[in-house]
Amino acid sequence: MKTSLSPLVIILLLLSFCSPKEETKTEFWVDQTVKNRIDSTLNSFVESGNVAGISALVYEKGEEVYFNAFGYADREAGVPMDRNTIVKIYSMTKPVTGVALMSLYEEGKFQLDDPLEMYLPEFSDMKVYQGVEKDGKMILVDAERPISIRDITRHTAGFPNRNDIPGLSEVMAEKDARSFNNTLASMAQKMGSTPLWFHPGTQWEYGLSVDVQAYLVEKIAGVPYKEYVQQTILDPLGMNETQYYVPENLRNRVAAMYNRTGEGQLERIVDSVAHEFNFNEWPLTPGGFGLTSTLDDYMKFAQMLVNNGSYKGVQILEPETIKLMSTDHLPDSITEKSWLPSKGNVGFGIDFAVRKAPPSDEKENNGVVGEFFWDGAASTLFWVDPVNEITAVLFVQLFPYDGIGLHKKFRDAVYGSYKAPN
Repeated sequence: MKTSLSPLVIILLLLSFCSPKEETKTEFWVDQTVKNRIDSTLNSFVESGNVAGISALVYEKGEEVYFNAFGYADREAGVPMDRNTIVKIYSMTKPVTGVALMSLYEEGKFQLDDPLEMYLPEFSDMKVYQGVEKDGKMILVDAERPISIRDITRHTAGFPNRNDIPGLSEVMAEKDARSFNNTLASMAQKMGSTPLWFHPGTQWEYGLSVDVQAYLVEKIAGVPYKEYVQQTILDPLGMNETQYYVPENLRNRVAAMYNRTGEGQLERIVDSVAHEFNFNEWPLTPGGFGLTSTLDDYMKFAQMLVNNGSYKGVQILEPETIKLMSTDHLPDSITEKSWLPSKGNVGFGIDFAVRKAPPSDEKENNGVVGEFFWDGAASTLFWVDPVNEITAVLFVQLFPYDGIGLHKKFRDAVYGSYKAPN
């Protein structure tokens, strides 16, 4: 006995096969509620008079989910803060240097635990400060072990970076290793002839380590550091407006810098002082500071990091290297960590702070375990959240560094206020 389908049933079946399937809509964390919260937060800093201008860019799952700018890049001239405003990113230069260095690591040019002196003899036979005699003469001992390359990537080399160390701070000032007139080679010579403040690998102390990384890149690559970064990072990523020297035709887009002197009180830093480094070409091309950038340019760098070293088909680093850089390299034996704990429950990888635990209370900076981030002296900030595939860049030009809770409030605006674990 044959069973036949009616013409109507056949038509319905054909339509079900031919009709397009409904696409699954991507769910984003940064929805309209979050956007409104970020707007309100950023605008409040301008309205209170504590910030002249501020801007932020957030990407999620490879898509732009937030941009806005408030206030002025140049308050006195009435120039609004904008997407193409150029700012000084200070220590957000450091991760760029770290990526440059690790590109050479991928080529097998060095190992992280190699002694630095293998490549830079300026750092051989280092002495370590132990205090001063009654006559003010420094007490020095031999370093317990050589500085390693790992030490200069995680700030455990022992380089002094304070102006209140009796005897040693005076030597630092006299050497003036970070003078703009130094080359990286002369900087290294001056640093190598200055005693260390502590034995390598025993403390975390932020300092000139990343400038030494830049010199190491220059020596291993055999080309000037600035050229190497241009060829291996900036050009491949299309970071066309990230640079040390800002030419005259772009200076109308450079944000003014402001010093906060009290609640709602800002004083403009004189341009000749604020932009001395970037409006002149100097011998020094530091790895630890000095670059200027735009929101979109730096976001390209952040997107490369969240995409495991790749951006728009260009592979800058391998995924394993990004993982290595974003892993905590500080052993439990290092308990002296300067001000690093103020960043939250974090360790330190290769030129990034790395979050190890969720916020313990509402006072701690918000964020996700596994994120890595860094900031700059003029209160700029960026982070990479691999869990939610979020990258965020915050631009402002404010001194002293984030004395108004800017970073915490921006993070709270993105992730929501602190919620205690159940």
